[in-house]
Amino acid sequence: MQTSRLTLRSAVAALMLGAGSCLVALPAHAAEAGGNALIEADVWPALQKDVFGERVAKENDAIVSLEAPGRADDAALVPVTIRIPADAADRVKKLTLIVDKNPAPVVAEFAFGPAAGDGERVLSTRVRVDMYSNVRAVAEMQDGSLYMATKFVKAAGGCSAPALKDTDAALADAGRMIVRTIEKSDASPGLRQAQLMIKHPQYSGLQLNQATGFYIPARFVREIDVKRGDELVFKMTGGISISEDPNFRFTYAGGGDETLDVTATDTEGKVFTGRTGPKGS
Repeated sequence: MQTSRLTLRSAVAALMLGAGSCLVALPAHAAEAGGNALIEADVWPALQKDVFGERVAKENDAIVSLEAPGRADDAALVPVTIRIPADAADRVKKLTLIVDKNPAPVVAEFAFGPAAGDGERVLSTRVRVDMYSNVRAVAEMQDGSLYMATKFVKAAGGCSAPALKDTDAALADAGRMIVRTIEKSDASPGLRQAQLMIKHPQYSGLQLNQATGFYIPARFVREIDVKRGDELVFKMTGGISISEDPNFRFTYAGGGDETLDVTATDTEGKVFTGRTGPKGS
């Protein structure tokens, strides 16, 4: 498969986001054909090699499962939930969330720590989907093997959808954070459940400023560290495909100190923090 030509969307994203974002490289014949070929081209073989090298992810719902709508109500706010069964959780060290056809397909990587727990691991968030695409959750095991779950989602325009607030108002609110525990949850025995909400515009670099007619420069939350006491629950490294005002719901292990501390950093180097105890905040 030839991967020498990027699609126009990927080229634009590369210019705006710079190094470090994984971009789709479509086959040359698909790029030349345009239109329907761009929608129907199977980008996964090239994308998988770009992200994971020679390792191949195998479909296995006994290791990881993915819930996502078949047709999204809002392409900029597509809910997804990933579940890792209890008998696999202690063997999964990282989770990669991917939207094949997005300009920057790797939505986020979640590296788990000891406070993630050994029961059924559940993680929910909201993503942008730019065109009809497969969405994938890829679990990396301790031995380096890869297993995945895939859902096809019908949605379009999520990465370039207009921002919900004007730029000044959105940036003035950026970094406000709520971290709360969920008292009545369906978490496995020994696990707790929490929700993290961060005010942030998550500018993709593909959105037009309606007042000026120019593109809004990309700015988004790049890293999030969630700790229970001194132990890591997960570290997220993300990109433009996490929706505006990032929202995560996740399980974590109970312990002597169940205080959750969150540190988030965006691409401008701004650092935001939040904290909660077992009764929430």
